[in-house]
Amino acid sequence: MFLVFTTAVEARSVKVSVPAQSISHVAFYAAKDKGYFREEGLDVELVLMNAAVAVRALIGGDVDFTSVGGSGVPPILRGAPLQFFLLGFHRPIHWLFARPDIYDVKSLKGKKVATSSIGSASDLLLKEVLKRNGLEGGQNLTIISIGVQSTRYAALVSGTVDATPLTFPWNILAAEAGFRELVNFTKQDFIDMSGSIIVPDALSRSDPILVEKFTRGTLKGLLYARENRLGTIPILARNLKLKEEMAGKIYDLSKPAMTLDGTLTREAEKRIIDDALVRVGLKEAPPLDRLFNFSLVRKIRADLDSGGWKP
Repeated sequence: MFLVFTTAVEARSVKVSVPAQSISHVAFYAAKDKGYFREEGLDVELVLMNAAVAVRALIGGDVDFTSVGGSGVPPILRGAPLQFFLLGFHRPIHWLFARPDIYDVKSLKGKKVATSSIGSASDLLLKEVLKRNGLEGGQNLTIISIGVQSTRYAALVSGTVDATPLTFPWNILAAEAGFRELVNFTKQDFIDMSGSIIVPDALSRSDPILVEKFTRGTLKGLLYARENRLGTIPILARNLKLKEEMAGKIYDLSKPAMTLDGTLTREAEKRIIDDALVRVGLKEAPPLDRLFNFSLVRKIRADLDSGGWKP
């Protein structure tokens, strides 16, 4: 009898917290589906976790990376040892819908508008667009926080509220139901981060190879998603548990919000920090490099291009 011993290198388990299953995380979905993480020797698990818990879990080492976007900025401004290494989306993926008889944002004066919660993305976007139109919640109109999108959409349908910001798939359902799109935030001059890679400083120091492998796999997924509509739609449909027709609509509406290469301009970085300083009540901004470190993703992109890699 002959005994044959074989050895196999097991893929390294990597946990990534995500706030929701959404188009924002298409880079991760594509990287898993196309085998880009496997090529790096990684077995990536996406763990659902709200933003506040995700940041604590990241600092505590319960997850390796997190994908929270703008929610990650205030903790860093307050001293959390974290950095953004990659960004999938840099525009809001939200739409403001209203009753059909409301024709523009100024017509919301005296009306009721619903958001999810104070300080949420929908709340901040709504208040900014109201401000740009000379309106303010509590003075010219009523803003109420009533939770998740399904609840807000139901309130819009029933007439309990006159308008609400929505994202997928509720914005599509609202349009199909005849409600009026007042604002497409993706087309506005707003910056809203999502689908990010946030890395703890401790991991950057202790295991830079892991950080590079995960960033490379995610960047490949992002580039694939940008350049391959037909291949990405079924990936989205499977991960979001939608029909491909709906996944295609979501892809087409979202693509303008995607970053070209996972990075931001320095001007955009500064705008994000300046806006966040106001929200958290701080006066002094840290150096941009304290929050954003896109040097690795730029290096990886250059290596991919020089090696002839195509998504």
